[in-house]
Amino acid sequence: MSGELALALTAALILAAVAGVVFAVRTRRVVATPTERAVHAALHTASQAARALRAGLDTSSAGTAAPFLRELTGTDGLALFDGDGQLLARDPADDALWETRVLEACEGAARQSISGQRRVLTHAGTWAVVAQPMFAEGGDMLGVLVVVTTHSPAPGMLGAVGEVARYAVSQLELAELDASRARLDRAEVLALRAQISPHFIYNALNTIASFVRTDPDRARELILEFADFTRYSFRAAGQYTTLAEELRNIDRYLNLERARFGTALTVRLQVAPEVLNVVVPFLALQPLVENAVRHGFAGRGSGSIELIARDEGSDCVITVEDDGVGMDPDALRAGPSDALSDGAPVDGHSAHVGLTNVDHRLRAAFGNDYGLVVETAIGAGTKVVMRVPKFRSGVRASGGAFGVSQ
Repeated sequence: MSGELALALTAALILAAVAGVVFAVRTRRVVATPTERAVHAALHTASQAARALRAGLDTSSAGTAAPFLRELTGTDGLALFDGDGQLLARDPADDALWETRVLEACEGAARQSISGQRRVLTHAGTWAVVAQPMFAEGGDMLGVLVVVTTHSPAPGMLGAVGEVARYAVSQLELAELDASRARLDRAEVLALRAQISPHFIYNALNTIASFVRTDPDRARELILEFADFTRYSFRAAGQYTTLAEELRNIDRYLNLERARFGTALTVRLQVAPEVLNVVVPFLALQPLVENAVRHGFAGRGSGSIELIARDEGSDCVITVEDDGVGMDPDALRAGPSDALSDGAPVDGHSAHVGLTNVDHRLRAAFGNDYGLVVETAIGAGTKVVMRVPKFRSGVRASGGAFGVSQ
């Protein structure tokens, strides 16, 4: 009995020792050193400031960012001015620190620093003002970061102020880059809308008119298709949509073209269900399909189009192919101005612009591993292959049905 007790006690001691080791290991992992805690706090503070500055520099963003920037500089007070020297925000907002003389000194130093040089003003050894101009890489004046300290501004503090100002500039430049990308995307969508052939709209309306007397029900169906097509194509949309929505609009377009051409237009669609929710740039497929219809029927009485969307592991591959007149590969490769020569179709210029637009948007959204591959030759038809990732962080459809706002 005593032997069993001794064995039990030994086992308990071993378990306790193991538990102590595990606890010690876990403790060492959880409890960071003072340096690690300081680094973590600084990074967290910087990220909070960045979140505000990524909206640009105005009264609202400056007011949100100022407390975090002041914490990073380790000073008693901080003020942000715009590029014209106008005060946007200060922190602490209500404090005895901001007496009239201090505010006047901050405003004066901010105006002086706009010329490009840092300004340091001291007052009887009781407080000092440091104004650090914030210039973009291109030389544009973004604003002025001004700090107030009750200590003499040592070199270390001046260096910290300069680094914080540079960090703020980097976030403001990223904000401008985001805005530029959004403007470019809107411009590219407008360009794609302009690529929707006026001849298609004219011909679609003529086709609908031809059915009004002979087949009113068919005319009504086509009117609804045309209304849905134009509503989708000219909507106030986000940058992305789903493949399902793009295909739905392509189907409307092809229904209108089939009503016009009848059995002369053959369309084959093959879509893997698992790729329907893949996110693609808005109006990415329309130029490809419209280009296939126009080139497929150029100078001919009939034509066929094949659209395939398949699952390839982490990617979705979409192919649009026609058996039409094709394009000159050299002219397509050289640029829009050359796409009109050497036997290329008359509308080769607009086709090239539409394909180039889509290719640029795919590469901007997903990287240079994605985009369009065009296989064509005069008299040999055209095959356009689009490859997109099935998922990409930060890329998503916005709003409405299937994630799209109508």
